[in-house]
Amino acid sequence: MSAHLIFSDAPLGALVRYTDHAPKPPARFTKKLASWERRNGVGRLVRKEPERERPTYTSPPCFTLHEGDFGEGGVILVTIMRTYSIDNDLTFRVIERPTVGQVRVLQDVGENVELLHLAEDREAAELWLAKTGHIRARLELVTADEIGADVVEGRAAA
Repeated sequence: MSAHLIFSDAPLGALVRYTDHAPKPPARFTKKLASWERRNGVGRLVRKEPERERPTYTSPPCFTLHEGDFGEGGVILVTIMRTYSIDNDLTFRVIERPTVGQVRVLQDVGENVELLHLAEDREAAELWLAKTGHIRARLELVTADEIGADVVEGRAAA
């Protein structure tokens, strides 16, 4: 899939793999391996941003993948997120979609929506909200209608 198809078809919370199809270098080549890892990986789709027009520039539509959190003792120190424009040359593939009954914890950021957490059910989502203290967040249930619409419109995971 192209980045454009991820932007238009993949739902928030989908797990997305991206690659440049280059072979993985041996671990002893640390710089080459680090470069390869920046262009090959997996992340959860957390944000989609439409094209923005400013007086001095125009940014193309883009999406953001959450690749992981690093920390210790239950405290997140670093969050890894990568943003890709729809004209990116990488190949993307949806490897997992949110399932019926899961709950998205969403927050409005300006004119866009950002996925904060994908919980297994409403109780888990409310517990996560209580632990983290996000006050402007809202819950959205993944419904069978949403999954059915993806299949009817041909947007099932490739």
